[in-house]
Amino acid sequence: MLFYLIAGVVAAADQITKWIIRKYVDVGETFPLWGMEITHYENSGMAHSLFQGYGRLFALAAVLFIIGVVYYRKTGEIKGVWADLGFGFLVGGAAGNGIDRILFGQVTDFLTSRSGKGILNLADHAIEIGVICLLASAVVQLIRKRSTRTDS
Repeated sequence: MLFYLIAGVVAAADQITKWIIRKYVDVGETFPLWGMEITHYENSGMAHSLFQGYGRLFALAAVLFIIGVVYYRKTGEIKGVWADLGFGFLVGGAAGNGIDRILFGQVTDFLTSRSGKGILNLADHAIEIGVICLLASAVVQLIRKRSTRTDS
């Protein structure tokens, strides 16, 4: 249940924030908000604007990723709270960006990184959180395996 809750909340929050940006902020417009810089950017590629124009292809990749995760969850190969959290954030992020790519052929970005090296969105940050959770899951599993070996 945690997996579906996280994935749904992430995808919904991502789509709501992107809708607000598309509706009220012109492309290229920049302004400060709560200590962050908001810049409306439309990206038809992937990270760092690589492979521009392949938005629909990346949508297919997102759909296949989501199907794969749901399948492996059903087989029981994905287990644990950290794994559920991680895959929930990853699937929510993939769904959020996938929806944009299917509907518009591009992704709406608006959160300017503090380093000034990119403009992201909530889905992108959710994917980052998902990776961190999966790393935590791997560490927990490694510790459990070592603990089990030591006890034997």
